[in-house]
Amino acid sequence: MNSHDLSAATWVKSSYSGSNGGDCVEVAVAPASTGVVPVRDSKDPHGPALVFPAATWTAFLNGVRAGEFPTL
Repeated sequence: MNSHDLSAATWVKSSYSGSNGGDCVEVAVAPASTGVVPVRDSKDPHGPALVFPAATWTAFLNGVRAGEFPTL
């Protein structure tokens, strides 16, 4: 298992997250050289983060934009 130091990461909250403290997702702005995209729950900033390969995250975002996932 790889370990990533995210202590200096700059986190950006999803524009789809409401301001009422509900479902919030944050993505870390990481240098492209790391090749990963960390994602976490903004309600638990000291909790765990999922770390995706950059290519996988890009494929996920493209799928969301293309409407490949059902909305809740």
